[in-house]
Amino acid sequence: MSTTKNLSDLQWQCATFAELSNLQLHAIYQARAAVFILEQNCAYQDVDGKDPVSHHLIAWTPEGEVAAYLRIVPAGISFAEASLGRVISTQDWRGTGVGKALIANGIKALHALYPAATIRIGAQAYLEKFYGSFGFETVSDIYLEDDIPHLEMLLVAKA
Repeated sequence: MSTTKNLSDLQWQCATFAELSNLQLHAIYQARAAVFILEQNCAYQDVDGKDPVSHHLIAWTPEGEVAAYLRIVPAGISFAEASLGRVISTQDWRGTGVGKALIANGIKALHALYPAATIRIGAQAYLEKFYGSFGFETVSDIYLEDDIPHLEMLLVAKA
């Protein structure tokens, strides 16, 4: 069995919370817990009430596992602006370019839902250059969130 990970093998899905099956939701929560709680050693409330009002962008493997994920949060929930959050690429898929594909697809999906929306994110500080490569600009000082340095970044809508 080949262990090569190809982005072309992934199935992308953008869905509301209600459109996700129980098994899909379970896989998403399992992936988020693996990254945020176990890998990053953060004890925090991942299931925060924002999922039911958000859209969810998932890159599914042929085996039905999560390769990458983010949620698209409407304006007025996390920030005044619409936002991308809970951004992950799972351990097996890191280094494949899935993170870049996830952010590019996330921006595209958010703008399909909210045309011309400005996007604000709370990014882990070490990813500032990564998000900057998509046009996000830093708009805050570094702050701690769950003992991890973060900063707010903005992708201003094109007029």
